[in-house]
Amino acid sequence: MDDLGRRTSEELKMGSGHPVIVILDDVRSMQNVGATFRTCDAFAAASIYLCGYTPQPPHRDIHKTALGATETVPWQHFQTVTAAITAARSVGYRVLAVEQAHGSIALQSLAYNGEPLALVFGNEVTGVSDEALSLVDGSVEIPQWGSKHSLNISVTVGIVLWEIARTMRIP
Repeated sequence: MDDLGRRTSEELKMGSGHPVIVILDDVRSMQNVGATFRTCDAFAAASIYLCGYTPQPPHRDIHKTALGATETVPWQHFQTVTAAITAARSVGYRVLAVEQAHGSIALQSLAYNGEPLALVFGNEVTGVSDEALSLVDGSVEIPQWGSKHSLNISVTVGIVLWEIARTMRIP
């Protein structure tokens, strides 16, 4: 890893990542949770907050897709999405839902300058809960032109974190 300039697991655990928290609001699939851990590791996200019935490590189905990222990305479980949003705000994070909602802005229009940002991703079928939507500071959505107008949550996490990194031109 040294020759590629990558951070070590220890450096990531010490909080040397980017000020982005990913909040999973009642995500049901262990594979989506594992893939989210792996993506958050790739983009050095600060933390993952797992809410409600979102599966938690350790579990072999999470580990199958996380490939060790449950050991490098700090995470916490909260009984409710309200508690997770409150916790993120208490440490200075602005909170946005990633959801197609009234008043949401297109992801590419998000003016992100590196401030602490928590992103709420919702359930695979029902999306971000009304409870969470009532508490967030706004919503962003990925423009889509197909007939389904939805993406798998792990794909969505990757697209959103990439856009944040690209916008900031993070090395």
